[in-house]
Amino acid sequence: MQQILLSESYNRYQKRNHNVGIQIWHFEWCTKYRYKMFLQQKLKIFCEVAIKECCSRNNFEILALNVQPNHVHLVVSLPRGMTDIKALQLIKGFTSFLLFRLVPDFRKRYRKGKFWSKGSFSSTVGFTELESVVEYVKNQDIHHSH
Repeated sequence: MQQILLSESYNRYQKRNHNVGIQIWHFEWCTKYRYKMFLQQKLKIFCEVAIKECCSRNNFEILALNVQPNHVHLVVSLPRGMTDIKALQLIKGFTSFLLFRLVPDFRKRYRKGKFWSKGSFSSTVGFTELESVVEYVKNQDIHHSH
């Protein structure tokens, strides 16, 4: 089951002292070894909650979120000046930290405490393509059902 969160402000520029702009990113990252850790609904919900909490703490606005059995898609608006690399470090680090505390059995599979793979995908998203990227994230269940 996918979770899609569309914000009313997703097509507005962020206005701050002396600067105006927005940066919207599409992120995708995988569990280490592509293990299908989120087949259980409980674990999938834990992951979604951890991502939402991290984004809330760092002032990231979630536009779309979809947790698949072995990877995550996220469309997010980042504060000006935040790099995609830093945002992914924060999200992956916080979610890994929280998941290991919520589910101690993860240590049986991930003995070294590394839950996410090193790699990731990130791409900027403009207003003209935002709707199609959100639909792509929304339809991941269909995309991976083959």
